[in-house]
Amino acid sequence: QVQLVESGGGLVQPGGSLRLSCTASGTIFSINAMGWYRQAPGKERELVAAVTSGGNTNYGDSMEGRFTISRDNRKNTVYLQMNSLKPEDTAVYYCKADQVILRGLNGRYDYWGRGTQVTVSS
Repeated sequence: QVQLVESGGGLVQPGGSLRLSCTASGTIFSINAMGWYRQAPGKERELVAAVTSGGNTNYGDSMEGRFTISRDNRKNTVYLQMNSLKPEDTAVYYCKADQVILRGLNGRYDYWGRGTQVTVSS
């Protein structure tokens, strides 16, 4: 019913930048929040940043300042601008859509993307 497709990951040198995009498609009426999480090998998945439909943002610990989240509600798309990347930012980055209301259905649902690899290495 809903698909999240991420793009923009890849290999970047320390100090470099990447911009991730995630677009939600399907029978969507509205999405409350969209966000990015990441999971490094051997570690738990953690919040990077999230943004509500009203533009309120929330960043994970030590994320704000280097990372900036933004959203285009008309396109159901969320972006993550990542600057001054460090090797410890290496992880799979997942997009999430929270409290999605689907056309013709009751209830709110959460959806995850499949993830995009970000590798920071020289």
